[in-house]
Amino acid sequence: MRHERQNCAPQFAEIEVDFEPAAEGFVFELPRGLTVDYEPAEDLPRFFAAAALGIEERLGSPEHGVVIATRAVLRRARAQAFGSHELAFRIAGHLAAGKALERARGPRH
Repeated sequence: MRHERQNCAPQFAEIEVDFEPAAEGFVFELPRGLTVDYEPAEDLPRFFAAAALGIEERLGSPEHGVVIATRAVLRRARAQAFGSHELAFRIAGHLAAGKALERARGPRH
């Protein structure tokens, strides 16, 4: 999922997340060896935590009427020096979870 907004306060985050059912609750995982070409690298854990928060918020939205038990694995991420920050990754997480929910519901007739 890519979130990009260009204006006086630019935002950029790109993430690829795999979703699967979990026994209970929400689990967000980073696979070993995940690398992201971004400096300063110490910002990345905050970006990943923001993406996880966005996913969890979307999955826990009251509109579903249920708590969705999910394991989300971040497979790929991309950030840019200008525009990448926690809010951009939180929005990307929201969008990724929304897309996963849409796919889980299947085609509407």
